[in-house]
Amino acid sequence: MSTFQDLGSLLLVRGADELDHAGGTLYVHLHRVAKRLSTLGASDTLVLAGLAHAAYGTDGFPTHLFDHREERPVLEAVIGPEAELLVYRYGSCDRETTWRDLAEHRTVTDRFTGTSEELTTAELRDFVDLTIVNELDVLDHAPDLAGKLRPYLQELVPRWQSLASPTVLADATRALEL
Repeated sequence: MSTFQDLGSLLLVRGADELDHAGGTLYVHLHRVAKRLSTLGASDTLVLAGLAHAAYGTDGFPTHLFDHREERPVLEAVIGPEAELLVYRYGSCDRETTWRDLAEHRTVTDRFTGTSEELTTAELRDFVDLTIVNELDVLDHAPDLAGKLRPYLQELVPRWQSLASPTVLADATRALEL
């Protein structure tokens, strides 16, 4: 089996297919995010992180499949340290503190520890690409959230244009009619 398939199996064991999420289950959402990232030319590492991005819960989806305090090595053993770190960063991100001015301060605040970490250009690109693709999937599959989410993303994505990859930015520009 491939790493992608191994991760998919692990997500099923952890109950991702039993959790409601935009457009169906968390499992389906995770696969859509990974597929969209792959279609947009993301690295294998980013695609794996996309498939696992909610493993530790997120600031917007508190349900978790893994305990971030004790089970990071379990996920890392399946997807590798780079992808796991991106999943942790994404899940631990304090969105209110981080998102709006990310292009200016280049730091992500960890909602679990309260600490902040300045990211490299490559780390920022992966973090932003994952974030945008995730939010676009939610927008596409949760029409009840569109009234708030679309205007928010229409304001946020242009602020991140220097951080996102060209393909993700083009996809967001099209989807958000920017």
